[in-house]
Amino acid sequence: MTQPEHQRLLIIDFGSQVTQLIARRLRELNVLSEILPFNKVTDETLREMAPQAVILSGGPASVTEAGSPRAPQTLFDMGIPVLGICYGQQTMMEQLGGKVESGHHREFGRAYVEPAEGHRKEGIFSGLFDGGREEVWMSHGDRVTRLAPGFTVIGTSPNAPYAIVGDAERQFYAVQFHPEVHHTPNGKRLLENFVRLAGFTGDWTMGAYREEAIRKIREQVGDEKVICGLSGGVDSSVAAVLIHEAIGDQLTCVFVDHGLLRKGEAEEVVAMFRDTYNIPLIHADESDLFLGALEGVSDPEVKRKTIGRLFIDVFQKHANDVGGAKFLAQGTLYPDVIESVSFSGGPSVTIKSHHNVGGLPEKMGLKLVEPLRELFKDEVRALGRELGLPEKFIGRHPFPGPGLAIRCPGEITREKLAILREADAVYIDQIRKHGLYDEIWQAFVAILPVRTVGVMGDGRTYDYACALRAVTSVDGMTADYYPFSHAFLGETATRIINEVRGINRVTYDITSKPPGTIEWE
Repeated sequence: MTQPEHQRLLIIDFGSQVTQLIARRLRELNVLSEILPFNKVTDETLREMAPQAVILSGGPASVTEAGSPRAPQTLFDMGIPVLGICYGQQTMMEQLGGKVESGHHREFGRAYVEPAEGHRKEGIFSGLFDGGREEVWMSHGDRVTRLAPGFTVIGTSPNAPYAIVGDAERQFYAVQFHPEVHHTPNGKRLLENFVRLAGFTGDWTMGAYREEAIRKIREQVGDEKVICGLSGGVDSSVAAVLIHEAIGDQLTCVFVDHGLLRKGEAEEVVAMFRDTYNIPLIHADESDLFLGALEGVSDPEVKRKTIGRLFIDVFQKHANDVGGAKFLAQGTLYPDVIESVSFSGGPSVTIKSHHNVGGLPEKMGLKLVEPLRELFKDEVRALGRELGLPEKFIGRHPFPGPGLAIRCPGEITREKLAILREADAVYIDQIRKHGLYDEIWQAFVAILPVRTVGVMGDGRTYDYACALRAVTSVDGMTADYYPFSHAFLGETATRIINEVRGINRVTYDITSKPPGTIEWE
């Protein structure tokens, strides 16, 4: 591990599903933050990384249990500011001489923290409690029952007498609630105060990221050739343009048409990269290969793994066509990396596998170049603007690597894919016509694995049902459904049923993430 080029904040992850939101809030403040699982943070890691401050995340464990996660004890002797959140507060108290107990009143959801008597509104709590109390989001079963030496209570809630505590001399602070989530309105202000207290100047910008990424790509690649897996989506396209800026014609993009793309997408991608950017491009029509391998497959994980395996095979074949390519570039993002880590390799639970995450088989002999794997989706868009990509393209909704395969629950057939493409095109056209496209994070149609009875004219139909999906989000880690008007939904359903042969029923998915995911599979 090399010495940091920027002021760096380390987030030690104890397994909270919202740890990534801490990083997002800090990135918004131009603070470079890095998340590492607690079991990957050693004394040596801390010395080499030399963070300017550390945040301890929440997590599902109980500090009262034997073998529960802990922060390195060395951390508390480094003389740097530390902020503990939820479980992070509890392990901090236990490790520094306080006490945490189970069996008290649990506290989940909205709560209100009152300032402790004599509390001063300065430092990390500047601007808080101006209204007398703060609305926060709690999610805990254990609670601190005795403070560690040196700490004082700053705020309390009905079920958390030590909701906010601090040791100003050592610059140690801890909160029982989650300041990183949207439901804690002033949580971002608290985090902003903490990084200011820690001396961060906000030196991490997308312009700086671009320059460093280009330098790192050149250092990693040298004069070797690179092939880039181009899907046509924002992620892989930004990665391709960035790498091309770094190494020019050493890069060849391989655009795999796996037969699972949206209507007209292949033509758009080829036109943009060959005509606009003049980047060497291989258009590989491998639809028969992919659809043949997916025939009869209905399990979503098998679909993803099959597509991932075939992508590797296809890239291996075209790497040979390029002649001597030594690197494979991918548009892997930070949420992909986080969601693909299991507890055996890190504290977060595996949600789903991602076809573009992980090491390549040794037989390929290709090394990975993933210049976006530290970025969230909105940061990729910011980098795309920095690189000069058209705004219309940068603002495109995300499209998954497995494509329409995971929008077709159950068995995949060419007939169902053709129906799905037409329905999706009508839906997106409706959204654009009503001026809603830029308000929505992602919108698509899923064709359902059921047929329903309908009536058209004087005849009976027995066709597929489909589900419309549209969500709002900041980074894809959490999402809520978009509140279309009933008039819009009725108009859209009418158009799909009238214009798309094979669909006679339209539904709208109003599930948030969590508990659902954005995609259907």
